[in-house]
Amino acid sequence: MLKVGDKLPEFEELNQDGETVTSSKLIGKKLVVFFYPQANTPTCTVEACNLSDNYTKLKKAGFQLLGISGDSVKKQKNFHSKFAFPYDLIADENRNIIEKFGVWQEKKTFGKTYMGIVRTTFIFDENGICTRVIEKVTSKTAAEQILEG
Repeated sequence: MLKVGDKLPEFEELNQDGETVTSSKLIGKKLVVFFYPQANTPTCTVEACNLSDNYTKLKKAGFQLLGISGDSVKKQKNFHSKFAFPYDLIADENRNIIEKFGVWQEKKTFGKTYMGIVRTTFIFDENGICTRVIEKVTSKTAAEQILEG
């Protein structure tokens, strides 16, 4: 998994509108990249809505936000439109970004072991250097966790 001091990995993927988002264009502002397992599921919705509800505070603190999951552009568009999120959601169906950040890991639920996205938030400075990794994301207070750092 990416750690503090690591550089923002280079990537180029489509957002919910089918537009290309390039990592190099995200340098220059503080960046929050949050990974979530699946669009429109209860816990992921709580997290994404908490970040949306606190977007003004996060923006005032100088952050830009980017949500990433392995969902299709269509699923991301549906999720984005349903809740009117003020930030982009990336459709990483091939897991290019997910793998580069190291969040595709073995998970256990109800005694079943499987591979999936581990809910994780990464914070980068203006130069694209990782300054914080939040591994134990609390969906209801995701924005507070970012702001308290």
